Amino acid sequence: MNVRMEPSWKLALEEEFVKPYFHNLTQFVRKAYQQDTIYPPANQIFNALDNCPLDRVNAVVIGQDPYHGHGQAHGLCFSVPEGVAHPPSLINIFKELGQDVGKNYPKSGDLSHWARQGVLLLNATLTVASGKAGSHQNQGWEQFTDAVISKVSTLKKDVVFMLWGGYAKKKGRIIHSNKHLILTTGHPSPLSANRGYWFGNKHFSKCNDYLIQKGRKPIDW
Repeated sequence: MNVRMEPSWKLALEEEFVKPYFHNLTQFVRKAYQQDTIYPPANQIFNALDNCPLDRVNAVVIGQDPYHGHGQAHGLCFSVPEGVAHPPSLINIFKELGQDVGKNYPKSGDLSHWARQGVLLLNATLTVASGKAGSHQNQGWEQFTDAVISKVSTLKKDVVFMLWGGYAKKKGRIIHSNKHLILTTGHPSPLSANRGYWFGNKHFSKCNDYLIQKGRKPIDW
């Protein structure tokens, strides 16, 4: 199957492309884009991988679905393109970032600069129908993104996995905790954050402290 993807990831994941689930997933996604408004744009489905080659991965943030509002999703979890209003979860991420490492609240919600520094911003499900949260769950994306996480866990060492919320925490079962740092906290959504499950987690500074300890360059958040 001809999948357009950053070369290092395409090579690492090549066994997934020939599995029946991926064929079924491809058929489902192609049909969905023909019949409905789907996010992100088709050429940005694998943006998380394309912007962060496997050999450069230093940290992983796992989201759930892409944003399902017009113009919001562009293939990086929690991120929105330049000029798009910040969704509530992203607002809380930036608030915690300010409290943790003193970063001023940014104008842009585009997190591509994180990805370019080796932060894999991976949603568990890589597509969604407009206005329908969770609409593309249980179609095969979860198995595919499990494979992505498994490759990072197996082929890399000293990676920081930042698992935000119950859905992301479930992915922790496939991460080798003896060779990576796993950080867990509540989801940055207002529902979780307002109950005290997000703010004060200090994941950004903990991530950088670990990378420095391992002789790696910290992330400029």
